[in-house]
Amino acid sequence: MSKKTIKTLEDIAHLAKVSKSTVSRALSDSPLLSQKTKERIQKIAGEHHFSVNVSARNLRVRESRTIAFVTPDCEPNFFSPESLFGFEILGGVGNELRTLGYDLLIANVKPLDTTSINSYFDSARVDGFIVLTSHTSQSTIEKLIELEAPFITWGVPMPKFKYCSVTGDNITGGMLATQHLIRIGRQRIAFLGGATEDLTVQHRFNGYEKALQEDGRCTASKRIAYGDYSYLSGLDAMQRLLKQSPDLDAVFVNSDLMAVAAIKIILESGRRVPEDVAVVGYDDVSIATYNNLPLTTIRQNVPVAGSLLAQNLIRYIKTGEITNVTTPVELVIRKSA
Repeated sequence: MSKKTIKTLEDIAHLAKVSKSTVSRALSDSPLLSQKTKERIQKIAGEHHFSVNVSARNLRVRESRTIAFVTPDCEPNFFSPESLFGFEILGGVGNELRTLGYDLLIANVKPLDTTSINSYFDSARVDGFIVLTSHTSQSTIEKLIELEAPFITWGVPMPKFKYCSVTGDNITGGMLATQHLIRIGRQRIAFLGGATEDLTVQHRFNGYEKALQEDGRCTASKRIAYGDYSYLSGLDAMQRLLKQSPDLDAVFVNSDLMAVAAIKIILESGRRVPEDVAVVGYDDVSIATYNNLPLTTIRQNVPVAGSLLAQNLIRYIKTGEITNVTTPVELVIRKSA
């Protein structure tokens, strides 16, 4: 491409091997980009005598004052994790965005398709994204990083990248749940987690393991199973646990929805809850209170988490400040344990 053919942001983006939006931000000296990236793109533009049409650039980069809440593009299902935890955190996000003067857009993204993220951002339909890591593929987060798009995640951030996040204190949550089961005299405590690759799940397992070790116990592989936070995976994982360890007398479950499924399987096996098997869930979403057998659970204060996601994303959009917030958790004791 010769210097004479450099006429658009797309031309500069092609040369710099970045997105058009990144070029636009570099040429407007945006605080969201690193100084090194800005200088490299500005140098390319200068070498090719590229000048920005200010009125056109302002039109392209103007604020939409809209934030996208990323959800998986899949068949709706009442028993999906999104319909409970995701829906409740969405309420906190929406309320806070309204207070801050922003609109909320639901962005349905296929798990392995990142083209829709491109279209939302490059078309300036949204100013940023809110992502639940437990419900979104790693490729979506990597695409947002590549685009240098403003975003924030709920969940433990991937250690090799720097981006905004809000997460609960998962290690403490795992410890509180397990310590409670130990205090009430349970001897064979199982762990029913979400997806094994999820850092949030790994942290909760670390808390579970630490509580057992402090009581002089070891973890047993036969009392460990994983699902994906969904009701159906809770049914399947609890069936496996009972088959692997029929004498277990307690289970710490990584979501309230899976805990409700676990209780169903325990009761169907002829055991009683909590007399034979005590159950502790996680999140304290509405189903924990209104279930036929109210759940003992770890409360994350989901609406507050939603508010923090909105607040810290808008702060990042305005200042470029990266924040990683850990919110406290607490044990709520009800009938299941």
